[in-house]
Amino acid sequence: MSSLGHQHSAASSGRARQYGGGLRTALIITASVMILEFIGGLLSNSLALLADAGHMLTDAGALGLSYFAIWFSSRPATSRKTYGFYRVEILAALLNGVLLVVVALLIFREAYSRFLTPQVVDADLMLIVASGGLFANVASAYVLFRTQSENLNVRGAFLHVLSDAIGSVGAILAGLAILFFGWLAADPLISCVVALLILSSSWILIRDAVDILLEGAPSHINLKSLKERIVSATGVRSVHDLHVWTLTSGIVAMSCHVVVDTDSPQWEVLMRVSEIAQHDFSIDHSTIQVEHEAAGTVGSCDCQFGAY
Repeated sequence: MSSLGHQHSAASSGRARQYGGGLRTALIITASVMILEFIGGLLSNSLALLADAGHMLTDAGALGLSYFAIWFSSRPATSRKTYGFYRVEILAALLNGVLLVVVALLIFREAYSRFLTPQVVDADLMLIVASGGLFANVASAYVLFRTQSENLNVRGAFLHVLSDAIGSVGAILAGLAILFFGWLAADPLISCVVALLILSSSWILIRDAVDILLEGAPSHINLKSLKERIVSATGVRSVHDLHVWTLTSGIVAMSCHVVVDTDSPQWEVLMRVSEIAQHDFSIDHSTIQVEHEAAGTVGSCDCQFGAY
């Protein structure tokens, strides 16, 4: 295996260890609470609990998908998949976002039915089950919180768990309203509020995943500033065809053409530009083509340098 292949494999394995453990723990907790809330929802006849249990069913699937994606993306690069399988994580995150939308729509439909035909709910049992679910969801969210800002797939799982926690809070509030005021409409009303929150979080997840798949420039990198810094490097006259994109969460790539002075050693220029990209803008992989300007013309030396 080449040096780049070794580095890719080591980086992928590191990501699997870094993000996989939290996802596995959250999956076990979520699956357990899902069964508890489903049984409790049937016994108490609470839509809020059944909606949250249904949501947690998709969450368990989403967490399992996320865990699989993290594991699968750790596979080494091949001659046809030269960047490896990093994008599997983003595809899984996109699917998670779509699943959240489906869950929200199903909750809206059932809530509408309950508004038309209010049903008796066992508020005491509802409160007990929802409180247990809230505790477990908070534990899962805590496990995922440390790494959710670094990985879009983990962020999707975190949003699933967080919306579960919100659903449990809603179920508790609905149970209190029914217990003390006999307000049966609180059950479907809280379910609609939860569904709206789910839609909000799913939009953010889908937007970020699509942006990566369309190879948009990462929001934290200012292309104008990057271009100015490259041009300011010793020996660089100009830069063009500058592209920056995200391979997967936390891994950014760049390619560009730099026009250099004829008397500037090209490898020194390559090193300077690569260091600017890596150290000043946290770009992990750079491909830089050097062009020499002479007598008003530009001639490409077709020289590339990769830093990964």
